[in-house]
Amino acid sequence: MHAVEMRGVIRTFGKRGTAVRALDGISVDFPRAQWTAVMGPSGSGKSTMLHCAAGLEGVSSGEVRVAGTDITEASSETLTALRRGTIGFVFQSFNLLSALTAEQNVSLPLRLDGQRVPASEARRVLADVGLADRAKHRPRALSGGQQQRVAIARAMVTRPAVLFADEPTGALDSTSAKVVLDLLRGMVDKSGQSIIMVTHDPAAAARADSVLFLSDGRIVDRLYNATSAEVAGRLAAMEK
Repeated sequence: MHAVEMRGVIRTFGKRGTAVRALDGISVDFPRAQWTAVMGPSGSGKSTMLHCAAGLEGVSSGEVRVAGTDITEASSETLTALRRGTIGFVFQSFNLLSALTAEQNVSLPLRLDGQRVPASEARRVLADVGLADRAKHRPRALSGGQQQRVAIARAMVTRPAVLFADEPTGALDSTSAKVVLDLLRGMVDKSGQSIIMVTHDPAAAARADSVLFLSDGRIVDRLYNATSAEVAGRLAAMEK
């Protein structure tokens, strides 16, 4: 079983006559316990594919399975339940609640699911991302890199089968980005986490096990264990 399977996925926006096909027959498997980066020129459909794979957007046709569960026509209740357990999501903009401490932000997904969360559990997850000493700090007292690590801890507290990341280093300086990428790499290597990440940065993509390239809503290539130079060269060739 793969972490995510997409079969013949089409995603169309707009009405007949002016409709735009953002995804044009995507069929791909994302392996378990591996990190897949998704790249492509602006407008290639990479974020749409990520959102459809995670159940944040519906598909016009085709099939999507996450951890063996068919989510293609899943109800909002089923998708909500999946997001609280099977699926984790990390955004470029962190999306932390400013009124809550790091510890409270991490606990939030479990509390929304009606679970009582021991403070020790939230602190354990924060320790896993190197922020054991920042549990009581609110987002404004944290650097961008620290806020992103809190966001990763929040996504991981439910122990998701798949972690989706949309430009997780896009708002970070190079030093903070390296810390976050090291953290993601360690999650795959040490814990067998499955990660699917959209990025525009060849250096970030090169940290993944494979890089998937999209153009005009179609998959055009896939590189394995590529260097940042190889990724950058493939992307540059696509943009000519």
